[in-house]
Amino acid sequence: DVQLLESGGGSVQAGGSLKLSCQASGYTYKRNCMGWFRQRPGKDREGVAVLWIGGAQTTYADSVKGRFIITRDKARDLVYLQMNGLQPEDTGVYYCAADLLLMRPLEASEYNYWGQGTQVTVS
Repeated sequence: DVQLLESGGGSVQAGGSLKLSCQASGYTYKRNCMGWFRQRPGKDREGVAVLWIGGAQTTYADSVKGRFIITRDKARDLVYLQMNGLQPEDTGVYYCAADLLLMRPLEASEYNYWGQGTQVTVS
């Protein structure tokens, strides 16, 4: 199957940066799309950034465009989320997700494989 493990969360002051990592393992044929989602307090889980493994195409939520960057280390099967210019509204639990042939890649319901999440707090 597919396993995902996030790391790199923490607390930071507004304007600061954090870099999240997602270690993937398992069947690569089950995942051609990997993304980062977040669940802010009192809100539904929302897509933040998505990367297509084959062509390295990326998609971002409007709220993070220009501030967040999703990248992949193919050799180590890691996906990163570099978060710059963090604001208090970016506070939440950040999840790594993966799946195959998605029609709506920023929709959480499209994904079957999830990590356990990592907390990001911006004050």
